[in-house]
Amino acid sequence: MAAVASSSRLPLHRYAHVDKILDRPGPQTDEAFAAGTTVKEFLRTQCKILVIGAGGLGCEILTNLALSGFADIHIIDMDTIDVSNLNRQFLFREKDVGNSKAETAAAFVMDRVKGVKVTPYHGKIQDKDEDYYMQFNIIICGLDSVEARRWINATLVNMVDEENSESLKPLIDGGTEGFKGQSRVILPTITSCYECSLDMLHRQTVFPICTIANTPRLPEHCIEWASVLEWPRVFGDKKMDKDDPDTIQWLLDVAQKRAKEFNIEGVTWSLTQGVVKNIIPAIASTNAIIAAACTQEAFKIATTAAPYLNNYMMYTGNDGVYAYTFEHEKRPECPVCGGEARDLNCTSDWTLERILEHLAETQDLQLKRPSLSGPKGPLFFQAPASLRASTEPNLAKTLTALGLEEGDEITVTDASLPFQLSLLLRF
Repeated sequence: MAAVASSSRLPLHRYAHVDKILDRPGPQTDEAFAAGTTVKEFLRTQCKILVIGAGGLGCEILTNLALSGFADIHIIDMDTIDVSNLNRQFLFREKDVGNSKAETAAAFVMDRVKGVKVTPYHGKIQDKDEDYYMQFNIIICGLDSVEARRWINATLVNMVDEENSESLKPLIDGGTEGFKGQSRVILPTITSCYECSLDMLHRQTVFPICTIANTPRLPEHCIEWASVLEWPRVFGDKKMDKDDPDTIQWLLDVAQKRAKEFNIEGVTWSLTQGVVKNIIPAIASTNAIIAAACTQEAFKIATTAAPYLNNYMMYTGNDGVYAYTFEHEKRPECPVCGGEARDLNCTSDWTLERILEHLAETQDLQLKRPSLSGPKGPLFFQAPASLRASTEPNLAKTLTALGLEEGDEITVTDASLPFQLSLLLRF
């Protein structure tokens, strides 16, 4: 009898666990929820979703989406696989080292989950225009770059057309740092955007230009001097490859020579790497938890089977398992979604160098090498070398000496800014 009973069982459909949620409404289901065939067909044949990043977090998100019923997935990543990735990026094997992350991850998932189409793109998100992003229903970020997050956030906000509801693309952002992580749902122009919450990031290590140039006291000052001042002086506009061992060695040698001049100890290879690359540890279990949270929000938005997150979830796994959700409010002065100009409270005797230092220490701007322009033209430009040389004398001048007055507007550009920032001088 046992043998007969066993042979009479029908195999479970791959998405049987998902169908239990989609076949009937629940107590918190949206009124628009179309249970049964309609919602299943949308999820599995019509919903197009983009994953940005195929690293530790992106690999987990991609796998979860495929196993949750999403059948048309796109993925973007500009990196290739390194042997150091294999301990936490589980779609890759040793034979894949050197290959594209996006292409390898897509091939792995399609081989394991039949019927799912994963379209990879090996390149930068900035390579794609607004028409490309307009085709997706949902976009998920599994990035380790603040700059890339800021770019896609600003792009999606700028895409919104009040007369076209399809132009609003929900953005789900996930991030991890050691045993901590966060996931959030951003509805461009409706909820707070990524730029609104930059002040929640760990304060970046910022050293005033005058300190690293004239009075270094720490080994970090010497390393910053080598990377920020000496590199452009020696190599001009050549971009620094922070993953190149020869580049790190050059910075180390220059920083150690600088440290010796000021009797500073502690400039090492690992510290140089840490300062230049801002290395953050990655832990597989944290990636799995945050990826699951991001996938869950995508599923809820796509199906309306349950209310989606409003709008921020923080996970802290240092001492146990703890999650906290809250609504992060929009900032009226947010340069991306707020629409209001930002005031710069200062005095007329401030020097231009002091303004640069103030901007570097402003946590919710996260600037690295800002350039400044005034109503009459360039005030200080970081590059090219010729323009930097011609504007560098302005750093020691006061705002009055530069002809700037109350209410004048200073335009700030920076490699980390996906937009121009306007500052109004308030004396």
